[in-house]
Amino acid sequence: MRSTTMSRTMRTLTAAVTATVGVLALAGSSVATAAPAPASRSQAVRAPALVCTVNDNGVNFRGGPGTEYPVLGQVNRGQNLNYRGRTGDWVMGDLWGGPTGVWIYIAYLDC
Repeated sequence: MRSTTMSRTMRTLTAAVTATVGVLALAGSSVATAAPAPASRSQAVRAPALVCTVNDNGVNFRGGPGTEYPVLGQVNRGQNLNYRGRTGDWVMGDLWGGPTGVWIYIAYLDC
């Protein structure tokens, strides 16, 4: 009798494991084949909200919004900056092809 009960228990467990594996495989395959929705062209070519241009030569960019912050480098007329924020008369942004998170005095920018 014990052998029969054990056999039934094993068949039940085998069936349960097989069913679970089948469900997991089915769920995994549907996730694996689901393709993300294509991005629209406007998302792929999204321009920054505001671009500022340096209007003089030898303009310092700094590590913070004020002359008490260290000068990290200099830029010249025509250099573009993606605007990220402003504190007082200082604009923070990312220089095109250069450092990010730099600060430039607003008088030296055309935004």
